[in-house]
Amino acid sequence: MSDRHMICPPKHVAIIMDGNGRWAKARGLPRSMGHRKGVEAVRETVRAAGDLGISYLTLYAFSSENWSRPEAEVNDLMGLLKAFIRRDLAELHRENVRIRIIGDRTNLRGDIMPLLLEAEETTRNNTGITLLIAFNYGARDEMVRAMRRLAAEVAAGTMSPDDITPARVSASLDTSGIPDPDLILRTSGEERLSNFLLWQAAYSELMFLPELWPDFTRETLIHAIERFQRRERRFGGVTAPSLAVGS
Repeated sequence: MSDRHMICPPKHVAIIMDGNGRWAKARGLPRSMGHRKGVEAVRETVRAAGDLGISYLTLYAFSSENWSRPEAEVNDLMGLLKAFIRRDLAELHRENVRIRIIGDRTNLRGDIMPLLLEAEETTRNNTGITLLIAFNYGARDEMVRAMRRLAAEVAAGTMSPDDITPARVSASLDTSGIPDPDLILRTSGEERLSNFLLWQAAYSELMFLPELWPDFTRETLIHAIERFQRRERRFGGVTAPSLAVGS
């Protein structure tokens, strides 16, 4: 039975999926087993987000800094991502999921980029939930690439420095055309953004959950959204009646 009508969901939820290694260590297992269990949590979360009526789900799959991890772990993560796409793409397509990749696409090794591009192209015209996969992604790198594009336009004379507005910057980012996240979740109890959607997070609600990512479930997502709905979002304004003019 769908939970779609149980709650009014945020339009865009972004998740920093953290804690795979600690989940495995606590059970005396290799880190690779934590990553495999984390993929199962991804599958459940994508299904739950679609059922709940969330329009956009962004998952921080692999950061531009993750390349510094041990080579064996990087290779395992690449293998899991490729396996996920090969195994799940057809089902995601049937479920009307649209996949979009954000992050630096240059100089990626092997067959990972063709697979990501295939996932985007296959699902391009789908109209259900949009799944954004942040791969080889870092927010500072994203902003630098955006600034370079804008600077090139200024240098070419196609725009002036005065034309650079917040809206123009947003349109130059990897998430162009995607609304900023209403809610950003991070699992494992860590309380930082770790170079994730720094521009887009200006007015996002942040929530740091104690659960390790492999333990993240549909119920975890529902409870987080219920907490989100109890928050008052002012976007820099003041809504308290006692602060009104003349009070």
